[in-house]
Amino acid sequence: MPNIIEIHDFSQPELDVFARLTEAQLRNRLEQDKGLFIAESPKVIARALDAGYQPVSLLMERKHIEGQAQEIIARCGEIPIYTADREILAALTGYELTRGILCAMHRPHLPSVEELCVNAHRVAVLEGIVDSTNIGAIFRSAAALHMDAVLITPTCCDPLCRRAARVSMGTVFQVPWTRIGTVPADWPHPGMERLHNLGFKTAAMALSDKSVSIDDPVLMAEDKLAIVLGTEGDGLAAQTIADCDYTVKIPMSHGVDSLNVAAASAVAFWQLRAR
Repeated sequence: MPNIIEIHDFSQPELDVFARLTEAQLRNRLEQDKGLFIAESPKVIARALDAGYQPVSLLMERKHIEGQAQEIIARCGEIPIYTADREILAALTGYELTRGILCAMHRPHLPSVEELCVNAHRVAVLEGIVDSTNIGAIFRSAAALHMDAVLITPTCCDPLCRRAARVSMGTVFQVPWTRIGTVPADWPHPGMERLHNLGFKTAAMALSDKSVSIDDPVLMAEDKLAIVLGTEGDGLAAQTIADCDYTVKIPMSHGVDSLNVAAASAVAFWQLRAR
């Protein structure tokens, strides 16, 4: 039997997770291994459940209880389902809910880089990418275009933040990922050394006079390749490029100097996929 709770008081502490805790507070609530994140929309929530993520509570428009949320509710056991009309929920959360449904979920335990990459042949490494839309789009491309795993450097946006997970269409729950280091000093050199010890050659996506074309046969023939993508605007740090085995460019035309990092990731993942 669904545990449906009508919202009458915005100050209910049970609603903090949806209304008053920042992304950082959700991530580090109590202890890091007890952190939470918010999944938004039925498709994203369903993909998280498919991947084994554990729900804590739901927030949704009243009309969805017997509508598009029925299957989600049936899969979530007896967790609390907080509900009200759309206008009330928008006032509570501060934004319009996409398809009217949010789910608070437990954050997963992340594996080590070594555990994640033991059988991988193509991995994406994201350095300092802070835009959640770009993170979500890169994960969607990684899922669609044959990446075995994604590694996040310490200065990257959280892939489980609400917007990144939504833009990814839930693929962030399908592509194996973890953090390569916990503090900025862990990257680039220590992280690169871990990748090299695992047998990976590293390819920095950057424009320089020493770049090889993305369709270079030697590059494409590498058995284990880590594709390293840099932050919006400045791109990869000079030290990262220096530490990589290859510097790789996507040839441009019509005077265009570069692609957005999310668009570049899609081109790179497809061209450099394992054959």
